[in-house]
Amino acid sequence: MTALSRRSLLTATGAGVVAALSGCGAGSTAADRAGVPPKRFASGHFVSELAGGSVGWSIAYPPGHRVGDRLPVVVSLHGRGASHTTTFDVLHLGAALDKVVTDRHVPPFALASVDGGDHGYWHRRADGSDAGAMVAEEFVPLLAGEGLETGRLGLYGWSMGGYGALLLAGRRAVPVRAVAVASPALFEASGDTPPGAFDNADDYRRNDVFGEPARLSGIPLRIDCGRSDPFYAATRAFVARLRPRPEASFGPGAHDPTYWRRVAPAELGFLGRHLV
Repeated sequence: MTALSRRSLLTATGAGVVAALSGCGAGSTAADRAGVPPKRFASGHFVSELAGGSVGWSIAYPPGHRVGDRLPVVVSLHGRGASHTTTFDVLHLGAALDKVVTDRHVPPFALASVDGGDHGYWHRRADGSDAGAMVAEEFVPLLAGEGLETGRLGLYGWSMGGYGALLLAGRRAVPVRAVAVASPALFEASGDTPPGAFDNADDYRRNDVFGEPARLSGIPLRIDCGRSDPFYAATRAFVARLRPRPEASFGPGAHDPTYWRRVAPAELGFLGRHLV
């Protein structure tokens, strides 16, 4: 990928990277597209007061389990321009879940994803929507209603969703056991942010993650970012300031699904081990 600034990448191509890779054949079911057998995959919609409309969601279960089984759960927060389906259709995290449970013998857990809006950045916005509160107050209770053990919950996210996972965990908005993020959208100043990510400079300051690493103290963290990613410098600086130092990797890779798919098994394995 050609080197781009964080602002231009997320404004011009963030949604396009996902859109170009998220096509699927006509007539296929959600489970087919996710690569998970139907008995191990559930999806639906609910009307959210906090998100201000219909919200889609999906849950994948590991091998040996089926919809309705009582398991710990990891909630996946998507990147800008994506949706709940991207977790499975593009990043193929259903297959990654199967791999870590079957091949790496990680204790089984479910993986759930939910819509957070095109560029809401998982926090309260001037229009009254609040995707972060929706996760904590509406989606997590929905998962409990599906029989999942939301007292043993992890957060995963990439790009905008990586920022969101760190924000929600740092605020203790959900009872999180561990967090793993890929290429988190970390901004060192409000002037670094792309249009639409924050309402204004005050909104950025209220929801700053980069400048508040101490909020994550005591939460097991894994953070991965490719060296060709426009968020590499900010992510590396953020990791260096965290105490204790989290698990982290900074290998080859850009801000794209190829990198996110490559690091996903290690991230899901990390989360699964902390949900025991």
